[in-house]
Amino acid sequence: MLAYIQISLDSAQENRIYESLKAMKGVKDVHVLFGEWDMLVKLETHSPEDLAAFVMDNIRSLPGVKLTSTMIVAR
Repeated sequence: MLAYIQISLDSAQENRIYESLKAMKGVKDVHVLFGEWDMLVKLETHSPEDLAAFVMDNIRSLPGVKLTSTMIVAR
């Protein structure tokens, strides 16, 4: 299952969170953005339950993460 996660951050957290995300298993790409969202993460998991657990346990738990939005790829 492939998903993209948009992340909004507290200011000046991009470098630390970028490095943390790049090191996580299942993360295929991480991009720092200009605009409404600060980062875009491409993630591959086995199931919707794994995706939910990953977002809650690994992304939302990072200090500096304010908000996430998950988009599951249909095909």
